[in-house]
Amino acid sequence: MPQRELKPTADAAVMPAGPAGLEPEASYISDRGKVRPTNEDSACAVIPDDPVLLREKGALMVVADGMGGHEGGEIASRITVDRVRAAYYTASAPPHEALPDAVRAANLAVLEHARQNPRLAGMGTTCTAVAVVGGAAWLAHVGDSRLYLVRGGAAYRMTQDHSAAMELVAQGLLTLAEADHHEQRNIIVRAVGTRERVEVTTWKDPFPLRPGDSLVLSTDGMHETIRDEEIGELAERAADCRDACQLLLRLALERDGSDNITVAVLRVPRRAEEAAP
Repeated sequence: MPQRELKPTADAAVMPAGPAGLEPEASYISDRGKVRPTNEDSACAVIPDDPVLLREKGALMVVADGMGGHEGGEIASRITVDRVRAAYYTASAPPHEALPDAVRAANLAVLEHARQNPRLAGMGTTCTAVAVVGGAAWLAHVGDSRLYLVRGGAAYRMTQDHSAAMELVAQGLLTLAEADHHEQRNIIVRAVGTRERVEVTTWKDPFPLRPGDSLVLSTDGMHETIRDEEIGELAERAADCRDACQLLLRLALERDGSDNITVAVLRVPRRAEEAAP
């Protein structure tokens, strides 16, 4: 089945913050899987209680998949998620600047922690973060964790993996479908905490969301096991974000479970007149 992709665009009308009740809901779940003794994934899903903060900075989801021995991956991912969340919400800059700046701050924090703890040298992590402000999404992305848009039961990939396999796709040597199964798909060419400067993929324009849309963030323990169309189907039929996370985790564990599995889901509620009776 061909893979679906959407590109961020400013052509569609952005859904306004709107009346109370149309704010998004969000949840996440993380599991060490069936084989690994520890969980090197970390995540968060935040919807501020402060109405001013919610209006200005919106909701935030972050997933990170750590790498490195001696507990390095677990520490790198946890530092990254904590720093991104703190830096984003305390920044005076607008969301499209604050979000990638927060990832860059996390990069420096991981590097500094490794300098102070030589046994953690070389640790790093992926980081995919999305902020939803006023009905529009902003992205900051490093590594091979993913963001999907689920709209009308179909899942669209909104990120490209920073992997050796995707570099071959860019060179025209592989198709996207082939890259999903290529032996170099897990060779990460960009990570948080491995270099002094990290290149963060962002969007020039926000991506407008519609009532009923869901955003799904995942580490590779999930999306290497579950097909894109299944992500769309499960996220669409779930009763709420928590249910969607549990359904996706359950299927990933049934299919494999050899890796850590993390999924975060944000859903924009449908308007009252669009909701099923």
